[in-house]
Amino acid sequence: MTPALYIPSAETIAASQMTAFREQVNQRFDLNLADYPALYDWSVNHIADFWAAMWDHGEVIHSRPYEEVVDDPQKMPGAKWFIGARLNFAENLLRYDDDQVALHFWGEDQVRRQLTYAELRDQVRRVAHAMRLMGVEAGDRVAGFMPNMPETVIAMLAAASIGAIWSSSSPDFGVPGVLDRFGQIKPKLLFAADGYYYSGRRHGSLAKLKGMLKSLGSIEQVVVVSYTRKPDLGDVPGGVHWDDFVPDSAPPLAFEQLPFDHPLYIMYSSGTTGLPKSIVHSAGGTLIQHLKEHRLHCDLRRGDTLFYFTTCGWMMWNWLVSGLATGATLVLYDGNPMYPHADSMWRMAEGLGITIFGTSAKYIAAQETAEVHPAKAADLSRLRTVLSTGSPLMEENFDYVYAKVKRELLLGSISGGTDLISCFALANPILPVQRGRLQCRGLGMKVAAYSAEGEATIDQQGELVCTAPFPSMPIYFWDDSDGAKYHQAYFAHYKSVWRHGDFVTLYADGSLQIFGRSDATLNPGGVRIGTAEIYRVLEALPQVADALVVGLPVEGDEKLVLFVKLDGGELDEAFSAAIKDALRTHCSPRHVPHLILLTPDIPYTLSGKKVELAVKQVLMGEEVLNADALVNPQSLDYFRGLGNLFGSRDE
Repeated sequence: MTPALYIPSAETIAASQMTAFREQVNQRFDLNLADYPALYDWSVNHIADFWAAMWDHGEVIHSRPYEEVVDDPQKMPGAKWFIGARLNFAENLLRYDDDQVALHFWGEDQVRRQLTYAELRDQVRRVAHAMRLMGVEAGDRVAGFMPNMPETVIAMLAAASIGAIWSSSSPDFGVPGVLDRFGQIKPKLLFAADGYYYSGRRHGSLAKLKGMLKSLGSIEQVVVVSYTRKPDLGDVPGGVHWDDFVPDSAPPLAFEQLPFDHPLYIMYSSGTTGLPKSIVHSAGGTLIQHLKEHRLHCDLRRGDTLFYFTTCGWMMWNWLVSGLATGATLVLYDGNPMYPHADSMWRMAEGLGITIFGTSAKYIAAQETAEVHPAKAADLSRLRTVLSTGSPLMEENFDYVYAKVKRELLLGSISGGTDLISCFALANPILPVQRGRLQCRGLGMKVAAYSAEGEATIDQQGELVCTAPFPSMPIYFWDDSDGAKYHQAYFAHYKSVWRHGDFVTLYADGSLQIFGRSDATLNPGGVRIGTAEIYRVLEALPQVADALVVGLPVEGDEKLVLFVKLDGGELDEAFSAAIKDALRTHCSPRHVPHLILLTPDIPYTLSGKKVELAVKQVLMGEEVLNADALVNPQSLDYFRGLGNLFGSRDE
């Protein structure tokens, strides 16, 4: 085990919900599981017993109990979960009806509001009634083209209470990107805001909305939320203001009781290599998985305040909203997290008493680059956990958090994705935090690292796989009647084993380290290299603002091409030599790029992930089929202008 940066106290361990759950399992099944590794091993080797225990510990509200936990704990895909149960997702999230604050909303420094649990439930009641009046039924699709604001949560919960399927997209998406998503699922009802704020500026959304509606013939009504102003909706087909759509009175809120695997959400892959996959997730699977992650792995409970910086186009929004099921207070933030000051989020954390602060690895790196000292900027005495996801968190980022944010803090680097609407690797309140590592595999998630030959490995880099089913697996892809797209996405590489697409090392102590996407894994001289290994070295060079590396086939081998974006200075021969020397010293000669080029920008998806594959496609002369999935698609223009980087290249 590498030296720990943080070790939870005996008091913290004893008071955690993870410990309480382990003790409940021991008593219920007459076991003597002494620690987390023992609990984890039991959870993946006794899958039905584990998820039955989680159902009870999570206090899942249901109208009919399940008859069987899972029909086949080895079947993947296709396992059926909690057969016979009837429940409603929204009912579980709205189990409280009191004066505790449910939602804080900050729209940059422009708008600040809050809703209690009682007020939230009342809003959902009235919006659900309005939906029923216009004919929304179970199975209909309801979409949101919305910022991360209370009305988005209300609309989703109202749809879920009826059994309608919710799908959302952030308003910073372009019209083609939204049509690629909503055009597949044909929603009946659309919620949209008139605009949003970013960096203190108002950005209107109505022009995009009108462009979308020209091609979305399924939309019967558009409900427009007045966020930045109250617009004229005369030329918005089917447009109605939120205040006019929502009635002043409504009957008591009714929660349709539906099967465990009733569809709840339609999520989308990034779509940078083609039309986004429309991934359908179940109500029950999402609920029980999030209850496990929030209660056990994050120790979230009533009295906590949970924040995650996310847009409605990223699955972390869905993950955040599920925190309502624990009775916690959620913080919704819309806008630039560095506005009006680089330390604005930490000041917000002080003002709202945030206990669990979630963000991306990119944000933490940006804070370090901006030389923000959160511990000096804000009183973070209530903060006990920082979560990071979206991309690998570098070792230096761990150092920064413990030096500048808080010493006694659980820094949880977590990893999963849209495909499972949850995590494979998670934080853990009873385990130490090691530099550069994710603390553990999630309970009930039978995760392994596979070699190229398909053998499980320890302490060696390999493919992240999951070898047993779990409840939040997609129930299907939209318009994939024979399941071919589903199978190709996860099961084409290994039979009956989920291949996730991350390059990972699973260590003997159960911790993990992720080295980037396996579809971007480099292979110079036949040696597999994770892109994150190179980025970790470059992070330590203050002149480098960002970087991206790809491997191109040349004369039977793969040559590495490194693109760097500099924070001032020039990419001269001396600095190029310094980069190569650093990679040779801290990694190996195999990590040294064949070519280093200066780039004005690095392409990212809207969820903050670098897209090496799209750059490689451009350099290979291939078409990037959905550049609109990028936050900065214009960045690809530079790479298109490079042409053939090598005189002779394999076809």
